[in-house]
Amino acid sequence: MKLLENKVALITGGSRGIGATMVKKFAEHGAHVAFTYRSSADRANQVVQEAAEHGTTIKAFASDASSFEQTQELINDVIKEFGKIDILINNAGITRDNLLMRMTEDNWDDVMNNNLKSIYNFTKCIMRPMLKARGGSIINISSIVGLKGNAGQANYAASKAGMIGFTKSIAQEVGSRNIRCNAIAPGFITTDMTEELGEKIREQMIQSTALKRFGSTEEIANVAIFLASDLSSYITGETLNTSGGM
Repeated sequence: MKLLENKVALITGGSRGIGATMVKKFAEHGAHVAFTYRSSADRANQVVQEAAEHGTTIKAFASDASSFEQTQELINDVIKEFGKIDILINNAGITRDNLLMRMTEDNWDDVMNNNLKSIYNFTKCIMRPMLKARGGSIINISSIVGLKGNAGQANYAASKAGMIGFTKSIAQEVGSRNIRCNAIAPGFITTDMTEELGEKIREQMIQSTALKRFGSTEEIANVAIFLASDLSSYITGETLNTSGGM
């Protein structure tokens, strides 16, 4: 059963990790997908090729999510190419981890611009088309760190907690126009970043979850499909904790 037949999704940060898996899973469920990447065209093209096997239109766009001007141009280009945008997934993000006493102003500003300002940029720019269409689903990829905090990640935690407040506010603003806004808070997910952690740290992380394992990018993508589809038509303003029971 294809849950997103003929829908158009825009996914930021879609060339790797959770974003890349979402591009492929959304295509598998019948969606046409536009996604952004910032640096690696080769990696983005590989995702396009893999997702296109499902028979829908897939296109990658080079864009800096922290730039309002580039975001507005991107939204216009995607609508021109695909005709509409039904689903927006704000997934682009970075880390600049350090204890606060050692954290530079650039460390703070980089994370805020890429993680938090980016969702302002994309949600602001998508708002008029979705209001005109009287429908849409906006999904913000937050983090369990935004709910629990984590030493050495004050900037990242603040940005991800900010996403949750933003999600709740946007849901209130546009709900009457049949536009839903929800967030996902992933826990420890197997990605390139977690693969680089030492075995001792990985084991400590695993023991902190009720399911005693890392999650997969596909498990996060499945939650995103649920929130993007009509299966969640009466859910808005919520944050789904997808952390294996941390």
